[in-house]
Amino acid sequence: MTWLFPPAPTPSLPILGREQRFPVRRILCVGQNYAAHAREMGQARADPFFFSKPADALVCDGADPAYPSATQNLHHEVELVCAIGEGGRIVGWAVGCDLTRRDLQAAAKAAGRPWDAAKGFDQSAPCGALTLGDLPDPTAAITLRVNGQARQSGRLDDMVWSPEEVVQKAATLWAVRPGDLIFTGTPEGVGPLTPGDRVEAAIEGLTPLSFTVRP
Repeated sequence: MTWLFPPAPTPSLPILGREQRFPVRRILCVGQNYAAHAREMGQARADPFFFSKPADALVCDGADPAYPSATQNLHHEVELVCAIGEGGRIVGWAVGCDLTRRDLQAAAKAAGRPWDAAKGFDQSAPCGALTLGDLPDPTAAITLRVNGQARQSGRLDDMVWSPEEVVQKAATLWAVRPGDLIFTGTPEGVGPLTPGDRVEAAIEGLTPLSFTVRP
């Protein structure tokens, strides 16, 4: 077989303590999986649901995402990320950040249109290195700081759907396969980013994620 042009490389994440990398097949995301975040977004109660990002939206290995086009309101959303292995099981964990064009999302909501341009744009999924095995602490703190100032703070057990429930529910909609990443939702405190902002996202027991928003 020959190609019309060279195929794109497979997106992947580094694995803590290993030379191997985790090949990423696709990225699924859960919205409104923290009740407090649902409220700050104007929802009376949390009603989690799925959306997606393309695998090549990943930003990893210490790279810095660029401020995207077509928005005046880029938001940060720190998240626990599950990595799926053989048998549809969770095999690893990472700290991720769901970057969102909030103004485009609001316009899409008002018009009853899909969120793809608001959520699935280039470099919209910064993610840290994977830690294999069990989640170190299911009650761990999840936090995000911008330029040293606290923005988001919560606990993993604040989630409406636990990580295991997220995977179970995803499996009713898709064939969950090795290489899938699932962003499991964000706590309250989401807010805007501007070019030059330094973001530090952390979950106790996992490798922290940090990046600077490039102009």
